[in-house]
Amino acid sequence: MALLINDNCTACDACKPVCPNEAIAVGDPVYVINASRCTECVGAEDEPQCQLVCPADCIDPDPACKESKDELMAKYHSLH
Repeated sequence: MALLINDNCTACDACKPVCPNEAIAVGDPVYVINASRCTECVGAEDEPQCQLVCPADCIDPDPACKESKDELMAKYHSLH
C-alpha cells in the first residue's frame, strides 16, 4: 500500500529528499505522494523513511492503495 500525506503537512520538505523512489512532490498546499512510485521504502530501507523524518506526523497508509510486500518489491525493482 502506498502512503498518503494528510492535511497536517507543514510543507517542511523533510520527506522529499529521503524518498528513494522520488515519489514525493511539492503540492498545493501540502506535499503529495505519487502512489505509482511509492513502495513504502520496500527494497531500499526497513521502514518508510518519510514517516521517520516527518515532524508533523502526517504520513499515513493510503487505504485506497493496498499492495503486498511482494507487489511493493516488484514495483521497487521496476523503478530501479
